[in-house]
Amino acid sequence: MPIIFYVVLGLIIFGVVALLLTPNLFRPSPEAQRIFDVVQSERVDQRTIGGKEQLQTRILGMATELRVRLGLAENPSLKARLAMAGVRGTASTDIFFASQVLVPAAGAVAGSLIGAHTISYVLGFGALGYMAPNMWLNWKTKGRRKRIRRSIPDALDLMVICVDAGLGLDQALLRVGGELGVSHPDIQEEFLQVNREQRAGRPRLEAWQNLADRTEIEEFIAFVSMLAQTDKFGTPIIKALSRLSDDIRMKRRQRAEEAAAKTKIKIIFPLVLCIFPCIFIVLLAPAILSIMAGMQSMSQ
Repeated sequence: MPIIFYVVLGLIIFGVVALLLTPNLFRPSPEAQRIFDVVQSERVDQRTIGGKEQLQTRILGMATELRVRLGLAENPSLKARLAMAGVRGTASTDIFFASQVLVPAAGAVAGSLIGAHTISYVLGFGALGYMAPNMWLNWKTKGRRKRIRRSIPDALDLMVICVDAGLGLDQALLRVGGELGVSHPDIQEEFLQVNREQRAGRPRLEAWQNLADRTEIEEFIAFVSMLAQTDKFGTPIIKALSRLSDDIRMKRRQRAEEAAAKTKIKIIFPLVLCIFPCIFIVLLAPAILSIMAGMQSMSQ
């Protein structure tokens, strides 16, 4: 076995042992321990915790402890990216931090198992493992943004129907979110987040502006501008919603036509590189073979 494998394996074992011993070596101060004793609940937990949940809790605890000991604070931009990708939770940043530590280590171990050019493979797989969580997060964010953009016209049509039936905008928001829970769960989650912020005391326009900033979708930005204009000038909300829904559907139709027009250019490369050579071989090969046979007979 190459020596780099033993070096990487030793570093991983050292890291795991250090993480396991960190809670015992760095115990909280007496003041912090008294605070923990005050806020600690005496209620017995009746849940049955499985082995998988216990393992996840230990890994997250070690990741949190390592991040705190290294002095790395929570990144607000990373938390916003995780929220846009649909990953919400108190331990989301710790999970991402743990993946950024464990995945490169696993890539380095996998690269050390290759016999030739071991150092190059270790460095390459480690760098790829470090970039893999960010690549996955970007891919998940783009997919979720595309699904939300696709569901906005239907949500606005349902909102127009609810408001026209006599519901307020907040009640219509909840009703639309409930109706779209099966077909479009992503936009339902965003609508519920807006409702939670409003119930917590945030103004309506500010809650919708947070939605537009969080998703970075042009349709929601236009919706927030429309709400601001209706509140400022007192225009009917139903007409504004209907006009906005028609504009969004027209823009979606224009984007589809633009994508269809681009296929004429994109299909040139497969035609020239893949299809045309096969056609030339099928059409010209018999003629070339017959010409070669004729020339051989003439030379004889």
